[in-house]
Amino acid sequence: MSDLSDSSQLITGEAVALDVQSASFILRAAGAIIDFLVSVLVAAGLLWLLVVLATQGVVDQSATTAFSTAIIVFSTVVLPTAVETIGRGRSLGKLAIGARIVRDDGGATGFRHAFIRALVGFFEIYMTLGGVAALTGLLSTRAKRLGDLLAGTYAQQERVPRAEPSVYGVPPVLQSWATIADVGRMPDRLTRRIAQFLGQAAKLTPETRSRLARDLAAEASVFVSPVPNVDPELFLYAVSAVRRDREYAAHMLEQQRLSTLAPVLTGRPHGFPER
Repeated sequence: MSDLSDSSQLITGEAVALDVQSASFILRAAGAIIDFLVSVLVAAGLLWLLVVLATQGVVDQSATTAFSTAIIVFSTVVLPTAVETIGRGRSLGKLAIGARIVRDDGGATGFRHAFIRALVGFFEIYMTLGGVAALTGLLSTRAKRLGDLLAGTYAQQERVPRAEPSVYGVPPVLQSWATIADVGRMPDRLTRRIAQFLGQAAKLTPETRSRLARDLAAEASVFVSPVPNVDPELFLYAVSAVRRDREYAAHMLEQQRLSTLAPVLTGRPHGFPER
């Protein structure tokens, strides 16, 4: 189990931390197979139509060869580029697996990224039947294929299970302490790590659970006074519950004050005519 650090987060150019998850190799392979089959079906349909026209004498032999090459280029390069550009990084296969192609910095892709991916994909997917793409994806940390490495993109997983927040109160042994405790504002990163730990504590091994609780309690104690002499995990539960309850109370007080001022803020001045 990881130590619940923020190393998996993506930091944008505006210094905003994004909690993103890249699509796994298996999901990317499934999406690539779907897109591959779509391209093959489109090419097969167009080639069948070309054969029918050639059989009826509508096109000659040289034109058939030229159109055949154009159909292959269209179905393997032009069509994937157009679909991915219009779909903002999504294709039929990406929609099926719940993923989207984004830049390495988390931004939306454009025509240039889609064209590079499709052009390289002709070699690594169609020419090698996915062999090069599979090898590159297995060796990449984000399951990137060769086209992603050259275009500076990766597949971001968008269909993730919704996490239900855990609701807990102050432990009974710390009820009296909670009435006098001074809990200051903590760094957002520390608050997030504590919340992740409390949500996943039951899944950790006893040794890891004890070590993480002890380390997080030591970091949080700097912002708490007085510090109770209790188990570190109980201390974290109490600190989180106290901060949540007090922030909720402050929010409700603010809403109450705003509702009191609402008639003044939204009403018309005295004597102002109705229009």
